[in-house]
Amino acid sequence: MSSEFDIIEKYFSFSKPTHNIPITVGDDCAVFSIGPRESHIATSADLLIEGQHFFSDVEPYRLGHKSLAVNLSDLAAMGAKPIGCLLSLALPSVDEQWVSDFANGFKSLSLKYGCPLLGGDMSKSPKVKVINVTVFGRVTDRGVRSPRNFLTRAGARHADDIWVSGELGSASLAYKSKAGLLDELYSNSIYELGREALEMPEPRLNLGRAIYPYANSCIDISDGLLQDLGHIMKSSNKIAHIEIESIPFNKNISKFVDYEHLREAMLSGGDDYELCFTAPARHREKIESISTRLGMKLTRIGMVCAQEVDGILGPKGSKPSLLSKPANHGHLDELASLKKDSALVQVFQDGQLIEVDYKGFQHF
Repeated sequence: MSSEFDIIEKYFSFSKPTHNIPITVGDDCAVFSIGPRESHIATSADLLIEGQHFFSDVEPYRLGHKSLAVNLSDLAAMGAKPIGCLLSLALPSVDEQWVSDFANGFKSLSLKYGCPLLGGDMSKSPKVKVINVTVFGRVTDRGVRSPRNFLTRAGARHADDIWVSGELGSASLAYKSKAGLLDELYSNSIYELGREALEMPEPRLNLGRAIYPYANSCIDISDGLLQDLGHIMKSSNKIAHIEIESIPFNKNISKFVDYEHLREAMLSGGDDYELCFTAPARHREKIESISTRLGMKLTRIGMVCAQEVDGILGPKGSKPSLLSKPANHGHLDELASLKKDSALVQVFQDGQLIEVDYKGFQHF
């Protein structure tokens, strides 16, 4: 079965970049200009569907918050400042208390980040709740030639540091515990420790703007670190080496889950809505100072390598014997298979390249 990204690339990537629309389908946001050269608009849209993206019993206030947060996270990945948003709701029936609570959660985050609701639509849905949000933000021309004119997935350079914000895996573990996929004995503890990450993610808008002058590429982690970092590598024609020991996670939640589940959640769980970005090593002190100023954990987890797919070398120049496998595409039989996004990320543990077979969030 084709993945979401296969379908988008095959059927919906027909709009090519132009002078007024430098970034089209395939990044966290599209970018278009409506005024002076240095003023551009970033826009993105996301769907949330009951049963696919959220549980039916989630508190509506929290769902309202998350509905906007996941979209603002796309703006954060582009270093954009919010301008406004559109909201469309399809509901099986109208429960005004539910709608009121949902609206309050949406409104609270809207006011916090200066992203006013500009309009939208409402309709009846046959069975489940469907939420669609479109956001708009302003990005500044960085004054360099494309693709590095904007902060996108396509700018990673050889020897860039790879950074992530916050902690990874908590949202995925909370989801799995509530879905009954983890040890029942500890499921309540896991859910409570990961609930905020799952239901109330905080878009890293301040971070996106702070790293804008220093980062070469960026993406928000919605579908899992391997898959999303793989998108950067594919767009940049690079590969990534990451050290699993460096990936930040919630130490409290790790007490209730075995290492294999924790590792899978960190690498491919998704729903993190943290930023993963690359930046030259010379900017380490600046990035560390941003971490201090924002009071936000920023962790260096690896580096970008420039080797082409037909000549990939390990950290010390040797051909790797095990490579991370691409989601949805089976085992690696040929090095050319590394063109598939998540397979462009090589995972090391205790200095040794390891094989992982995790899939990020599957939309189909």
